[in-house]
This record gives sequence, structure tokens and C-alpha cells, in this order.
Amino acid sequence: MNRVAVTGLGIVSALGNSVGESWRCLSEGICRIRPLRDGGNPAYKFQKAAEACGFNAADHFSEKEIMMLERFAQMAAVAAREAIAQSGLRFDGELGDKTAIVAGSSVGGQFAEEEGYQRLYRDGNPRVAPLTIPRTMANAGASRISLEFGIHGPVYAVSTACSSSNHTIGQAFGMVRGGQVTVAIAGGSEAVFSEGLLRAWEAMRVVSPDVCRPFSKERNGLSLGEGGAMLVLENWDHAAARGADILGEIIGFGMSSDAHHITQPCVDGPAKAMRWALQDAAIRPEQVDYINAHGTGTAANDATETAAIRELCGGHADAVLVSSTKSMHGHTLGAAGAVEAVATLLALKHGVVPPTVNFGTPDPACNLNVVGNEARRADIRIALSNTFAFGGLNATLVMKKA
Repeated sequence: MNRVAVTGLGIVSALGNSVGESWRCLSEGICRIRPLRDGGNPAYKFQKAAEACGFNAADHFSEKEIMMLERFAQMAAVAAREAIAQSGLRFDGELGDKTAIVAGSSVGGQFAEEEGYQRLYRDGNPRVAPLTIPRTMANAGASRISLEFGIHGPVYAVSTACSSSNHTIGQAFGMVRGGQVTVAIAGGSEAVFSEGLLRAWEAMRVVSPDVCRPFSKERNGLSLGEGGAMLVLENWDHAAARGADILGEIIGFGMSSDAHHITQPCVDGPAKAMRWALQDAAIRPEQVDYINAHGTGTAANDATETAAIRELCGGHADAVLVSSTKSMHGHTLGAAGAVEAVATLLALKHGVVPPTVNFGTPDPACNLNVVGNEARRADIRIALSNTFAFGGLNATLVMKKA
């Protein structure tokens, strides 16, 4: 079994359009959940979200390319460019055949679908845009990266709601560790600010009317976000031989299904995903220094995740540092695992735990060692990153400081 190094990171989100800009926000506890640019007509019941306001497709793509690519796929490609540039890899010859791409998205290209439905049902026009299908398909981001960089190995998409990106990184980790490929580009992207999707989330009644407050007694729902993030995973020996800057290491992955309820979480599923991830990494619970929690800010999720962490860690749960970076970049749905994997790897690299901002009164039902409002310097070497999705699908990554 091969060790798996991380040699490149890329991100586009409400935090910014680069890893450096994003880390500044994360380490300084800057909340990017802000008033919606379009509050809806009639107004949405929530008026704040984490939009990637600084991302402009025209800065990165030609007009023809923009016609081909939905916003979620654009973000995936731009994040991949940054990650690949940092890695220093080129995919000429054999490496192009021995590289995989796995990209996650919960809903794919919703804007193209919405435009098509408007033509059909509002305007009575039976002719929809000819590029609706390629713009909508969930694998559009993965395919664009493959075309742009000449990568010929396994390329596919994963869609498991909010666990999509952790599943992609876990799948990529398995391929590199097992020797099927030498390099894998993995992550996910999501663009959710279409009217139809916002109305659907409004109907769910789980979105905070102001900002999410994970693990706080005052929490009243999640905050939606958008973005894309990509990681370059590489065979450790291959990376070391070429003198690559190794940013961190992925050492374990676990996934489970609640088999319980389509939207209501339970303790057993998340606890199993974390336990199996640690078993895969050959790590004991008491060795875990930090958990980047799923931490959505909903009443049910945060209390359930707390119980699962306590079931996993026992008394060590009082010591392990916990934070939810969703309090700054929002819940990016299918991109969440990738955005938070970047945050977790940077926390390990810099020895700084990003805070849970908007943290108010501690909730007895969330009795964890929550890093609230201000980042904390700490000698962290092993970290978990959790994602728990609607449908009861759980995925946990284990990462190690390089």
C-alpha cells in the first residue's frame, strides 16, 4: 500500500478565489455569510448566504467556454488549475494515463435546467438551449479538467448530497494508495443560487434567517454557500522523488449509511464512518487532535454529531479541538468535503485551528471542546474531516501533518 501525499490545493468560494486569500479568512475568523445579491420576489425567508461574489467567469474563460460550462463546473476547473499549478505536475506521456479525476456535486448545473423549464412552461417555447445537457451533467467539471490538462485515466463524478466531495477524495485516496493511479485530482463544486433551488431550501425550513451558529444554543439553521475546491493526491514516493512540496498526508477514509431516515440524522452512522476511518488509518481515537465537524448549525445535526464524537472518543472528546468552518464559508453542499479538506490540511500545516464564528451560548447538548470565534494555535498532527448527508450517507477523512 502506498502512502498518499497532498501536493496541491485549489479553492474558489465566498472566502476568496485562492488558497492564500481563503486561509487568511479562515485563520482570522472572517465570516463571509452576507446579504444575498438577489433577495427574491417575493423575498426569500432567509436573506443571507455565502456567495462567491468575487468569482467572475469572464476572468477565467472565453465567451465560448462560458457557453459550454455552468458555474459549478467553472469553479471546479479554476480550483483544479490552482491545485495543479501548486503541485508542479505535467501530464505528458505515461503520467496522463496514470492520473484520475473524481469530482463531486450534489445538484450539478441547475441554472441550465431552470432556464430550460422557464422556456418550456412559462414561455411556451418547446426549443430549449442546445447545450442544456452538457451544461447540466454532474460530471461537467471533471470532464473539463480532463480536457484542459490531457488526463486520460479514470474520470468520473460522485453525487451523494453533502458527502459528495469526501466520497470523491476517499475514492481518489484508495486509487492512489492501491497503485491503480499515481496521481488523482479530487474535490467538488456547487453553485446553488438559482431561484428554484433557493425556494426548495426555503421549503425545507432548515436555513437560518440570518447566519449559522454551529454548536451554539442559539443555532437556528444552516447558511447556504457555493464554491469549488480540488486537491492533488500523489503517490508519496513519486512526490518525494521529484522534490515536491508535500502539504499533508491522507491516511484513512471511512464511509457508512444510516439506513435510518432520508433527512433526520442518527448517531450510529456518523460514529461508524469515523470509527472505520480511524481503523483504516490504524489510528486510535485518542490520537486525534482536531475535528473539522460537519457542523451545519441545525438543531438535529450538531447534537447528533456531538453524540457520535463522544461515542467514538469517550473521555478524549473533552480534549479534541472541534470547529465548523461552515460558519464562515457556508454549507457548500456537494463541495463541502473538499472546501473543508483544504481548511483542515491548512490547519495542520500552519498549526492553527480555524474557529467556529458566530458562536454564542454553549449548548449542553453540544458539549465539545469547540474553538469559538477566534482561531487557536495548537500542535495538531492528526485531524478528521466529517461530512454527513441527506439520505444518511456519511464520509470521514483522516489527515496527517506532513
